[in-house]
Amino acid sequence: MVDPTKPELGLILRARAFAEPLFVGECLDTGESTLVHADGVAALLRGVGGSEVLQAASYLVYATAYLQKPREVIAKAFGVSFADLAVETTKLVQIQRQARGAPQSLQTENIRKMLLAFSRDLRVVMLRLASRLQTLRYFAASKQPAPPELAQESLNVFAPLANRLGIWDLKWEIEDLSFRFLEPDTYHQIARLLDEKRADREVHLEQLRAQLESDLLAQGVQAQVFARPKHIYSIVKKMRGKSLGFNQVFDLRALRVVVPQVSDCYAALSWVHGQFQSVPEEFDDYIAKPKVNGYQSLHTVVRDVQGRAIEIQIRTQQMHEHAEHGVAAHWVYKEAGVKGYEGTSANSAYDAKIAVLRQLLDWQRDLSAQTAIFDDRIYVLTPDAAVVELPQGSTAVDFAYTVHTLLGHRCRGAKVDGVLLPLNTPLKNGQTVEILAVKEGAGGQAHGPSRDWLNPELGFMASPRARSKVRAWFNAQALQDTVARGREVVEKLLQREGKTSMRLDDLAAQLNFDSADVLFESVGKDEFSLRHIEQLWRLPDTSEPLLDQPLLKRSRSDASAGGVLVVGVGSLLTQLAKCCKPAPPDDIRGFVSRGKGVSVHRSECANLLEMVLRHPERELEVDWCLGKAGAALESALYPVGVTVEAHDRQGLLRDVTEVFAKEKLNVTGAQTQTIKGVAWMTLTVEVSDASRLQRVLASVEALPGVRRARRK
Repeated sequence: MVDPTKPELGLILRARAFAEPLFVGECLDTGESTLVHADGVAALLRGVGGSEVLQAASYLVYATAYLQKPREVIAKAFGVSFADLAVETTKLVQIQRQARGAPQSLQTENIRKMLLAFSRDLRVVMLRLASRLQTLRYFAASKQPAPPELAQESLNVFAPLANRLGIWDLKWEIEDLSFRFLEPDTYHQIARLLDEKRADREVHLEQLRAQLESDLLAQGVQAQVFARPKHIYSIVKKMRGKSLGFNQVFDLRALRVVVPQVSDCYAALSWVHGQFQSVPEEFDDYIAKPKVNGYQSLHTVVRDVQGRAIEIQIRTQQMHEHAEHGVAAHWVYKEAGVKGYEGTSANSAYDAKIAVLRQLLDWQRDLSAQTAIFDDRIYVLTPDAAVVELPQGSTAVDFAYTVHTLLGHRCRGAKVDGVLLPLNTPLKNGQTVEILAVKEGAGGQAHGPSRDWLNPELGFMASPRARSKVRAWFNAQALQDTVARGREVVEKLLQREGKTSMRLDDLAAQLNFDSADVLFESVGKDEFSLRHIEQLWRLPDTSEPLLDQPLLKRSRSDASAGGVLVVGVGSLLTQLAKCCKPAPPDDIRGFVSRGKGVSVHRSECANLLEMVLRHPERELEVDWCLGKAGAALESALYPVGVTVEAHDRQGLLRDVTEVFAKEKLNVTGAQTQTIKGVAWMTLTVEVSDASRLQRVLASVEALPGVRRARRK
């Protein structure tokens, strides 16, 4: 037995020896022997100029199904590149099997995943094309009908792919075999018509071929002339597309002329048109204007003395090799690396890859035009030739955020196909996008997105994902500013009170905050009054679990901190809840926080109701500590939240705050946000008696443009 680990063996032989023991007695889901299939794929790749690496990969792809850790095992034996290629191709095969015969949505996703897999490693394209043709050959040789969905996928997806890449040998055969399984009666009818006069046609073609080659040589043109093979599917397409009879199809008799130089092509064309009657409407110059996949040739149709149509193609040897193998020669880019391969520079390898990727994107666009399944997506290229999928209408800003969030934040400009364009220019399929970004930390400042990007009228972003990342950046910046502002206020208070040695996290814990930053955020938003911190230091602390205290005694104690007393319990640390911000004369309830005192909520507070539902035993009866005649203590002020909804206008915030100022109510915080012309204001107001708010809010609602003013 051949040892696949011996380096002196050829790469293809090593790969086959590695896979053969795994394939013994194994078949694919089509019924074909796995080893026979891999041999067939390798032979097909060899026939179209595929490298040894591609041929060896034919075996390793199918070996992955029989290995527990295929990536690790193949990487150890053949290298990481082989492992990645084998695993990537295997994943794509599994996706295609699952999507075959599935609803349109899954088939759409299948095509998208094919495109993205191809873009990550272009060699996957060649492996999949060769594998599909080998499967069709197996069904033809075994005289079994291929599954209709497999044949339809081959005709609709794989044949156009081979056509876009210019791999004609694979394209013609995939089309003919697929058509044979989809329309067997029509296929065999055309095949019989071709066979009926095959002998006469071949004799006539051989005479023409020899005469043309000899005459061109006499004219000083070194030419090789070949009879072209007949492809049944192309004949049927012409008959149906142009409503022609079988005998009217021009390429039933076809010759191909291969010459050394471009000038020889036109010299040969001139001689042919001089010797035969040309059909002007059937002439195409693909040398002067190549096809999008790079195909070049002269196509002409002439008639002999009997009036029989003959199609003649004229091309150079280089054009012929490209026409036969298409982009197969470009797959060497993968092995070329930085230094190039077989005389190919790194730049030309890069250009070749870009050219292939653009053909793949054109293939995707062709499918989109037929089925409208990709109308909502575009695919563009990075400078490193990676494909990026974006929503239709996306810009360079969307592209930057899709590649990396930090690249989006630092984006300042973009080159599209090498041309500097505005950032709000919509991108098109196949374009190469290069982001011009400011260096991280340049200038000692934090760099981020522009607020203009969030303005939909300016058209900087079409992707919801990019938009959410920009919003998140601004929210994070606002939060940092708020926390910094709150920290500064708290630290100044600690300095005044001589408490600078106190750990900030300990202070936050005593005030029932999860962390010091959460405390700073609440203070920075004016949602938490510094008076509560001062009260904390002026009251005796209790670390005893409050659930052990007697709760059934109904006598009232003295007022506790914050103007709140706990019914049935002595002086306890109390904390006004930040979520509902109670103030006299609100109906209030208390909830025990273990080791941290009593949190006081408004009775209708949703947070309180949820906590009591989980721990009803921790609810306490509390009440406001009232002075003479039942009035609230004049020295106590309570922060209360107010929201205002209004049509946005100049001077709106000033008018609202003036109403509170006239009523001698201190506004300690204000946040505003405008969405589609509607202003939303959140105010924090200090009051000693919440009942005063109703009259003040009524005055606010009377202001021009104000829709609603209410307490939070």
